[in-house]
Amino acid sequence: MQLPVVYQKAKDKVFMIWTTLQPRLTVHVGLASSAKAIIILEQCGKNKGYQEMDACGFHPEGGCCMLDGPEKIESTINMKTLWKNISVEGIDIIFSRDAGRYICDYTYYASLYYGNGRAAFIHVPPLSKSVTADFLGKALQTIILEMLKQCGEERE
Repeated sequence: MQLPVVYQKAKDKVFMIWTTLQPRLTVHVGLASSAKAIIILEQCGKNKGYQEMDACGFHPEGGCCMLDGPEKIESTINMKTLWKNISVEGIDIIFSRDAGRYICDYTYYASLYYGNGRAAFIHVPPLSKSVTADFLGKALQTIILEMLKQCGEERE
């Protein structure tokens, strides 16, 4: 499902995912336009600091995602362990604790909040000659299968 680059609409869709689909894990993928050939595994979402305007020219009141939420929420997926245990030939994978205070981090925090930590966020580079859609899809499949192993939910 593609989420809009609009804070409130993205948060509403994330809420809908958790309440209607009730997944065991939600994996979000966002574009890191500055990353050339790097996949970034994000560990946590932050609640405050959202001052940049979205595609509609708005930002959350007080720069906050959830007024009653904690400062940060960690994923139940141990991204550092995942990062240490996985490799994909042709692309670097790094670990991060800061998804950037824009729609990506906002969406991730909302998903962690609604899903009690059962969410993951992966930043990917833009498509290029070396990072094709097929290549990126296979890399994401490898990463997500490792996430599912951590959840004990691996299926064929």
